[in-house]
Amino acid sequence: MLLLVPADPLRPHRPDQHFAPEATTAREAGVPVVVVDHDALARGDTDAALRRLAGEGEAVYRGWMLRAERYAAFAEALAARRVFLRTGSEQYRRAHELPGWYPHLASVTPATTWTSGDGRAAFDRARAELGDGPAVLRDYCKSMKHHWDEAAFIPDLADAETAWRVARRFRELREDDFVGGFVLRRFERFTSVEVRTWWRDGRCVLVGPHPDTPDRPPATDPDLTTLAPLVAALGLPFVTVDLARRDDGAWRVIELGDGQVSDRPTTVTPATLLTPLLTPSPPHPLTPRPLTPDP
Repeated sequence: MLLLVPADPLRPHRPDQHFAPEATTAREAGVPVVVVDHDALARGDTDAALRRLAGEGEAVYRGWMLRAERYAAFAEALAARRVFLRTGSEQYRRAHELPGWYPHLASVTPATTWTSGDGRAAFDRARAELGDGPAVLRDYCKSMKHHWDEAAFIPDLADAETAWRVARRFRELREDDFVGGFVLRRFERFTSVEVRTWWRDGRCVLVGPHPDTPDRPPATDPDLTTLAPLVAALGLPFVTVDLARRDDGAWRVIELGDGQVSDRPTTVTPATLLTPLLTPSPPHPLTPRPLTPDP
């Protein structure tokens, strides 16, 4: 088992400071840590990214987001060196990009439509498909919620020009980071902060705060009875699911993401996350079944 983390840009032999606590915890547990050059990965230079790679076997990445095509090149280059990411490239794309997971979780998340590309005609078709009323805009991977009024919230999808103005601004702000197409999600009112849940092989191993509100743990843990078999059926090795309580009391999925590139809240200790993550994979896939999260 190897843990792969981004290198510090200024001290390339050391882990990036953001991931250094996890690297230290892994080493103390006897798990070798390898630093990789994230900037080289992001530009597609896998040879430069992996020049410090040592060791073979199964590996887990904990680092910054990568576009799905860059992750695929990363996985291929590692496999050529006999290092095999637990999360394959197809699995990463399904977790990292909303169209990969939404159909499986449609019953527990806001109604959603999306486009391929950033054209106006496709946007209008997606807008009409979702229907009238308020919506939230994002792309396949990310929203611009910190620019809520100008690039995230659409007051009424029936107002075509206002909706497109929000979409244009979103596209401008995302620049080269724009992924896939526009995603329109039905606006729902939530009465709680988001809760981040962590899942290993379809089993919830950690329930905690969202990184945006690390000092605000959930007042009550979400009921995962309905969600657990849906996540297990996705067949993804390591994911996060962010949840919030809707104004009618129902827990709703806000986002599913690949756990390798999901941020750990500062109030969750590295060991709490890494202990279930860095155990070797079982010889056979786990049978999907509803499970109660560990304390």
